[in-house]
Amino acid sequence: MTKAEVVQQIADKTGIDKADVYTTVEAFFTVVKNSMAEGENIYVRGFGSFVNKKRAQKIGRNISKNTAIVIEEHFVPSFKPSKVFVEKIKNSEKLSGKLKVTEPS
Repeated sequence: MTKAEVVQQIADKTGIDKADVYTTVEAFFTVVKNSMAEGENIYVRGFGSFVNKKRAQKIGRNISKNTAIVIEEHFVPSFKPSKVFVEKIKNSEKLSGKLKVTEPS
């Protein structure tokens, strides 16, 4: 699903103009990006958390030059779904039909 499809569905369900929904969705993403860039995490009850995860310094390999490089410690954005969100996905009827259970040989 694309952002345009999300905007369309929200507009259809709420009756709000698509342009207004698009502006709101864009504002939400901007707030999330700017807040996380400033080191703030975002918690949405019943949905999940947008958090910055710290990656420790490590040694990487440049395979083409056969040299070791140091990758400094850094932060990466991450999303952790809430328990309610995870349970909804686990109990989804549409998704359970897509799983193929195979017996071990």
